[in-house]
Parts: sequence; structure tokens; C-alpha cells
Amino acid sequence: MSGTEIVDAWLAEHTADLVQWRRHIHANPELSRAEFATTEFVSGWLTKAGLSWEVLPGGTGLICDLGPADRPRIALRADMDALPMQEFTGLSFASTVPGVSHACGHDAHTTVLLGTALALAEAEHTLPVGVRLVFQPAEEVMPGGALDVVAAGGMRGIDRIFALHCDPRLEVGKVGLRTGAITSAADTVELVLDSPGGHTSRPHLTSDLVYAIGTVITGLPGLLSRRVDPRTSTVMVWGAVSAGKAPNAIPQTGMLTGTVRTGDHATWSLLEPLVREIVDNLLAPTGVRYQLNYKRGVPPVVNDATSTVMFENAVLAIGPDALADTPQSGGGEDFSWYLEEAPGAMGRLGVWSGVGEQLDLHQPTFDIDERALAVGVRTLTNIVLQG
Repeated sequence: MSGTEIVDAWLAEHTADLVQWRRHIHANPELSRAEFATTEFVSGWLTKAGLSWEVLPGGTGLICDLGPADRPRIALRADMDALPMQEFTGLSFASTVPGVSHACGHDAHTTVLLGTALALAEAEHTLPVGVRLVFQPAEEVMPGGALDVVAAGGMRGIDRIFALHCDPRLEVGKVGLRTGAITSAADTVELVLDSPGGHTSRPHLTSDLVYAIGTVITGLPGLLSRRVDPRTSTVMVWGAVSAGKAPNAIPQTGMLTGTVRTGDHATWSLLEPLVREIVDNLLAPTGVRYQLNYKRGVPPVVNDATSTVMFENAVLAIGPDALADTPQSGGGEDFSWYLEEAPGAMGRLGVWSGVGEQLDLHQPTFDIDERALAVGVRTLTNIVLQG
């Protein structure tokens, strides 16, 4: 039997297992760098399939190699962690952990890669390339568990890397792809301001902190949009602001927090000094003191052309209607750190049933159409078998 025939036979026998595994992981979510039970669950099935694996130094997440060691090696990655969010799906297999849920589909990602591992294990003698399975912890915390994998040598000897991410806007049976940036860099800006404070009847005798905050709230996003090429999809949005309580008192302290996102890798490296320059120029006339805490997050995920073609061929092997276009997202994804080490691509796995509301990621009612699990396994195995 060919590798494809072996995978087809495996899916025919084990599609119900995929659903069971996903529901088990979904009901038992674990937060970033606490994925101990999930790691044990995955490693147990890998052991049953006769595969060797290595847990990452932090104690969660693992790496598993299979296939020929003397040929190029492809890495396939799935993230394992859940979100600190209460689930409100009402499912029979809903989260049993208060305040924690798989509202981003990482339970599906882990299941798809586990299924891929077991299917490829049965077809190992047919594999044209080596394979590294990366079950990654801590995607949901910046700057991301991908850096833990890289630091542990997880990208050593890897020629290309691929991943799938659930997309609730895409119908089940389809995989969305694009060449170039598919996610954005995501940085955090925190601005802490202080002044002597004073009476609102005498603003000229102090530094008006609230006025200074208002200047930055409108000025920083506006000036960034004039200093950065709009084709880079760069956007700055405030998420929180606090200052004062009394209507007749100019407060002494205040804070602004927000995010800066861009789809362009070169622009990402320029954003921090540019933000600092603009904030300094905006606040200098106000006399308000400030501390700017700029935290770089992750670079954008940029799919290289060759890897994207490989991905497209793998999807088209499922069927001519399986391939879909997908827009660039403003969200961040730490898969981008792997692409600093080797070329690769990320695709979007359709998980919408095609009927009813299209729920978004990170919503407490998020769920998937479980038919997508088999589609994900076929896609990843096809990448390897066509490798």
C-alpha cells in the first residue's frame, strides 16, 4: 500500500477516535506551561504507536521524530494550551475546569497532530522525508512557547515547518492559504503618567494630566498612521485608560494601555523607536512626566512562496474545492518565531458547519465542527507524503 492508502485506511478506522481525543482534551483544558496532563495524554498515544518522544525542558510540550533521518526533515506544529476563560457552550464535554477553556481550538490542533502522528507511524516506511512533530506549550502568552521549543533545539535540522489553525469563518472541508503575511506582529504599549495634580479651576498652575492623556490617545494612533506606510496594515488601538475620580480635581496619575500591530516584518523592527519619539513629542509641551513600557510581542507569520505551494498541493489532493483564499489577520501567532529559523507556512482549517452563527475565536461559546479533524489530518499527512 502507498502512504496515502495507509492514511486513508487509518482515518476510516480512527475518525471516531479523533473526536473522542478532542473531547477529552476539551473537557480537561490546561493553561500555558501547565499542560502536564495534555502532554501525558499525547505521549501515551505516541508510545502505543511505537514512537519515541522527548518532553521539553519546562515539563510540558514534547517533540517526536519519525521517518528517515538521512533526508530533509519537515516539522509539523500544534499548540496545546487553553485560555483563562469560562466556557458557556453547554456541551456534554464542556470544560470541567472552572475559568479555563479551549476557546481557541488548540484542543483540535493537538488532536489533528496526534492523528497525523499515528497515521504516519503506520506509513513510516513510505515517508519521503523525515518528520518532527512539535506539540508546543504556551502559545497564548507572549512572547510564546515557540521560543521554548527553539531554545530546546526543536528547530535544529528542520528544513521547513507547517501548522494549521482553526478558522471559524471558513466552512468545514476547506483550508485557507495565502502567500506572505497571514498574521500580524502584536506589541503592547503601556504609558504611565504623573503630574503634581491640582484644582480644575486652576489648570495653569499644574500639569493637566487628563488633557495629556487625551493628546496621546488621539495623537499617537493618528501620527503613526502618517509615519508608516498604510500598505503594511499597521494599526494602533488603545484598550484601557484610567485617571482620576473627582470631576473637579486634576489627577496625579494615569495609565494608558494598548496594542500596536503590523503585517510587515521590516516595519515591526521600527515601531518601538517610532512610538517613543511620537509620545515624547506629544507630551513635551504638557509638562506631564511619563514612563513608556513597550513590550515587543511576536513578529508576523509570513508564509514563504515555496512552502505555500507545498501546502496548496496537499490541500488540493483532498479535493479541488478544498482550497480557499484567506485574508491577513490582525492577530498575533507565535508560530512566527519558527519562521525566523526555517521557511514554512500556516494554513487556516475551516471549522464552521456552514449553518448558523459564525462564532469567533476567544469567545466563551466557541466550538468546532468535528468533521474538520479528519480534514486536518489529511492535510498534514499529505504535506509529508508529497514532501
